[in-house]
Amino acid sequence: MLHGRSDEISVIDRLLADCRTGRSGCLLITGEPGMGKTALLEYAAAAAGRPRVVRSTAIESEAHLPFAGLHLLLRPALDRADALPAPQARALRGAFGLAPAEPGDRMLVGLAVLSLLAEFAAGGSVLCLVDDAQWLDRASAEALLFAARRLDAEGIALVIAARTGFDAPGLAHMPLTGLDAPAAAGLLAEHAATLSPANRYRVLAEAQGNPLALLELPVALAAGRPVAAGQALPMTDAVQAAFLDQVRRLPEPSQHLLLVAAAEDSGDRDVVLRAAAPLGCRPTDLVPAETAGLLRVDNHTVRFRHPLVRSAVYQAAPVSLRLVVHTALAEALHRPEDADRRAWHHAVVATGPDEQVAAELESTARRATERSGYAAAAAAYERAAQLTEPGTDRARRLVLAAEAIAEEGDIERMVELARHGAASTDDPDLTVRAIRVRAAAAFHHGLLRTARRLLTEAAELTRAGDPALAAHMMFDAVHAAWYLGKREIADSADRLDALPLPPDDPLTHVARLLTWAVRSAIGQGDRDPGGLTRRIAAAERTGFGGPHDTILVGATSLQAAGQDTEAHRVAGELLAQCRDRGWIGRTPPMLACAARASMFLGRHTDAWDEATEALHIAQELGHRQWTAEISGVLAYLSAVAGDERRCHAFADDALVAPESGAAPPGMSWAHWALALLDLGHARWESARTRLAALHTGQVSHQLPGLRSIPDLVEAAVRLGRPADAREPLARLTDWAHDAGQPWIDAHVHRCRALLAPEADAAELYRAALRLHPDDRQFERARTALLYGEWLRRMRRKSEARTQLRDAFETFRRLGATPWAERARAELDATGEVVPKPEAGGGALAVLTAQERKIIRLAARGLSNRDIAAQLFLSPRTVGYHLYKAFPKLGVTARTELAALDLLGPTPAPPPAPGPAQWRAGRVMP
Repeated sequence: MLHGRSDEISVIDRLLADCRTGRSGCLLITGEPGMGKTALLEYAAAAAGRPRVVRSTAIESEAHLPFAGLHLLLRPALDRADALPAPQARALRGAFGLAPAEPGDRMLVGLAVLSLLAEFAAGGSVLCLVDDAQWLDRASAEALLFAARRLDAEGIALVIAARTGFDAPGLAHMPLTGLDAPAAAGLLAEHAATLSPANRYRVLAEAQGNPLALLELPVALAAGRPVAAGQALPMTDAVQAAFLDQVRRLPEPSQHLLLVAAAEDSGDRDVVLRAAAPLGCRPTDLVPAETAGLLRVDNHTVRFRHPLVRSAVYQAAPVSLRLVVHTALAEALHRPEDADRRAWHHAVVATGPDEQVAAELESTARRATERSGYAAAAAAYERAAQLTEPGTDRARRLVLAAEAIAEEGDIERMVELARHGAASTDDPDLTVRAIRVRAAAAFHHGLLRTARRLLTEAAELTRAGDPALAAHMMFDAVHAAWYLGKREIADSADRLDALPLPPDDPLTHVARLLTWAVRSAIGQGDRDPGGLTRRIAAAERTGFGGPHDTILVGATSLQAAGQDTEAHRVAGELLAQCRDRGWIGRTPPMLACAARASMFLGRHTDAWDEATEALHIAQELGHRQWTAEISGVLAYLSAVAGDERRCHAFADDALVAPESGAAPPGMSWAHWALALLDLGHARWESARTRLAALHTGQVSHQLPGLRSIPDLVEAAVRLGRPADAREPLARLTDWAHDAGQPWIDAHVHRCRALLAPEADAAELYRAALRLHPDDRQFERARTALLYGEWLRRMRRKSEARTQLRDAFETFRRLGATPWAERARAELDATGEVVPKPEAGGGALAVLTAQERKIIRLAARGLSNRDIAAQLFLSPRTVGYHLYKAFPKLGVTARTELAALDLLGPTPAPPPAPGPAQWRAGRVMP
């Protein structure tokens, strides 16, 4: 019976009930040691019934071994690994040391965990229990939490227990506190009925509601050990003291054997006995400890009854004796597969520089890196550096540690290690590597001025010896400068242009395309209309170079040059490559680029899905730069839909400035979004003020600066201030001349129509409508709306109705509510009464965001497994959402999806959580 935990039990019961019906759920239980976390896991295991149970307990001494905790949990399911997509299966086997490892995205293992659990739950349900998660190695914790946040319809219940402070964003959280007075008294009465009233009072006061203390302190009292009077001891010390009292009553060989077991990290009984033999211990010395209930022994393992027993035994031992035990364990671990554990035992014993141990740790770190266990690799490299004499080898190991931590996203730690590494050497290659780590940290923190300075410095150091490496660093420097201002952009572009790259190298063509595009954006282009075409053709012939960052530079340059269709194709191909290879950590910039391209092409539903996915991943990885920029894109899409609350919320996130004196990364998008929101609601003055500031401010060269000019012209004309529109229109006209894109020409004609005398306006509007591509429906509808408004003012009502009706239908279908209202009001003014538009439009309007993404991929012919790999879900979740979506769409088979209108309006699910919400997670009552 669990005293005082009825609320907690009801939460677990609901989780298990959902699991039995095929739904998934996760629960994080946290509390101080002894609060009953393990007891609740035991209750869940006993109450599971039909669900199969897999469980593991993390061990502190294994925290430096990559994927050790995850391997222990998933061992019963590993026979299903063959059913996973090949990249996932390879990543999982490599992580567990079951196959040669391939360096890759650390998140791919998490996706493999999700798929493996889903396969294991096929035809039933599964309860996963993880105890002492605070001791999980970083790689296991990341992979497990990645999978946990994506569980949906697999029939999996995951319960994680950890000490207070364990961070698991996105999981339901149930904190445990001490039992209330009646429950504590009931527990004590049940297990220590013979206590005197005085001792009962002392135990209740000392335990402070801690269930484990309520059980163990009476044992200490029964053995005659006094409980300290007066002020209560810290609870962990009190409970450990009770455990140690039991330990110290054991024979000395049994105590030594307990210490060996406490220092050994795998629970391997044979290893414990081999290591204990030189200390005079025999297998029979396990018996007293087992009889006392301190150990549980079977044919293969030795496990402590409670983690605090292990902790108490190890911490109470003299340091000299611990060193003897670790030496014995290193000698007992003689198999090749024990090399990592052997190295760490040697490292514990080492007290000064020891190159042999440092080399062992470096080998351990390399193996961890191959398995994407970057946190474990960093720990091994750092310890190896500590055991290395000052010099190049020490600096190299510190830089390697920084690079490994960079893959984990621990920004403060990677900067510290990189700085120490650079300070320890004058080797230029190591210096450059250390600078790159620091620059990456600065960029992801949004410290763009710092990032650009570091990247420029590193590129200068390597430009002569490795110009290709210098070019990649200058690509990043130009990217950082893009958010800083025209002077920084011009300087970075000049430095990139000056690199001695081979004329026919693919990298050279991308560099030329990038420099031309950014110089054009800041008004320093060569004004040759054919320059862009030639550079794009040269870059295309070489496939934009090959590496993903190079291709992304090409795609972004295309957008800066107005080549949206081509940018959409390139971004789509790059995104597909990332998905196919499981490069989850690289997807936010790819998704952001794809979302911008979709938005520019009027595919607002696609843009919303891509941007929200990008935002979730960027927040999960802690990439503030991408979080801010993507929030700006989402603010724009919310403005199209007329959603004031959501637009302002996303704009606020986009306007967070991580670095003093620099513009927020999402500032231009936020200003454009808020201005468009004003424009849709006919708030002309507010719109003009925002757009004028955007047009003249430090970020006017960015994509919103150019592309918002038609909005600025419209607002200025509405306010009777045409003079405010002439200079921006001239800038737009120059861009149209350079880019040679019909859609930009359409915007120029629309702006000229707004400013033209009556005799010329109609032809300019008609020319704009002819030039608008069919796939840019939103902008074409805006032109039709303006033309219809003009025709009505000219009393040409019949012609006006035609334009206004087309605009209204397009806006309605796209879910552009304020614009549809404007068109409807104009139609009413012509005498054509139009009913209020119904909510939604298009087949996808009836679906949730997740269903919409899945349906669109299914309509393209992808299987459930392919869709799961694309969206980082399990195949069972995909099947569940298809099952829910088909009746909403009125279809019964995938083959019917092709006949549906899958455009739909801009969706309106609840907004994606902001960074603060994501970190906080959810708290259960």
